[in-house]
Amino acid sequence: MQISHSLPTVSVHIVTYNSVDHIDDCLWAIKNQSNPIHQIIIVDNNSLDDTLQNIKQWKRLDSCRILMNKVNIGFAGAHNQSIRMTDTDYCLILNPDVVLDKDYVKRTIEALERNPEAGSATGKLLFKSDPSQIDSTGLTINKARRAFDRGAHEPSERYVQAEEVFGVPGAAAMYKREMINEISINGEFFDEDFFAYKEDVDVAWRAQLMGWKAIYEPTAIAYHERGWKEGGRKSKPLFVRRLSYINRYKMMLKNDSIVSLLKHIVPFLTYECLSLGYSILREPKLLGAWNSFFNKYAELRAKRAQIQSKQKVPSRELQKWFK
Repeated sequence: MQISHSLPTVSVHIVTYNSVDHIDDCLWAIKNQSNPIHQIIIVDNNSLDDTLQNIKQWKRLDSCRILMNKVNIGFAGAHNQSIRMTDTDYCLILNPDVVLDKDYVKRTIEALERNPEAGSATGKLLFKSDPSQIDSTGLTINKARRAFDRGAHEPSERYVQAEEVFGVPGAAAMYKREMINEISINGEFFDEDFFAYKEDVDVAWRAQLMGWKAIYEPTAIAYHERGWKEGGRKSKPLFVRRLSYINRYKMMLKNDSIVSLLKHIVPFLTYECLSLGYSILREPKLLGAWNSFFNKYAELRAKRAQIQSKQKVPSRELQKWFK
């Protein structure tokens, strides 16, 4: 296999929303990357704190562009905005509470250059507050169609081999432009119906169906704050819990197959019964999220048809990912 000797271009894409406590550390780490950064795109989703004052200081960098939204259009919509502002070979989707090791960009791009069939890569994400624990080494999905961060809370010395994974977490995801262009639906890489949460899993599933692999590269290190997401369910606002809950069903409607689901019907229905019982007894307001699902049902079905028209890999070949 021949690897191109021309240096690929990369842009870094960050969406901020009340990110004042983290954005400076994030941007300093980008500035100090060993691999050249062609562009830095920051989209602010109408922060109410001093985030804008902080990021405006970074305008002094020629490569940095800032877009300020008047309303919060969500993770998916804002990142789609930023992706459309660039034409680089690679796009690094980065959370503002992530600090990259100086070689993170270099190592993930090298991994993708070595694997032309792969369209996304992630490194080893560690908890910023406790780097002895893993935050994520990629995405995994089980037979109940629940997605998790692979290796979460395991010791950091594990997962030392580069390997293929189901997908990459949106906290620090390196994507090939070629894949972005190929798997986008209606001009959207991240599905804007999701607003936020599980949009990275949806991308991973869609990419697998269209023949793109995902790579975990252990020599690429990053540190993730994670914040309130690590708290209990009650620490999360209702709208966040609703998004996380209903986006799983949106993702399944778009990407899953009846044959595949029937093969896993026992663990799937077991989880569904437990989930429904919990929601009725403990969080009945969660069920209001179904309004969003039914309101978007026709659009989701249309997206499913487009995905199926582009599908290259039979659903049965993806069975290995449902653990």
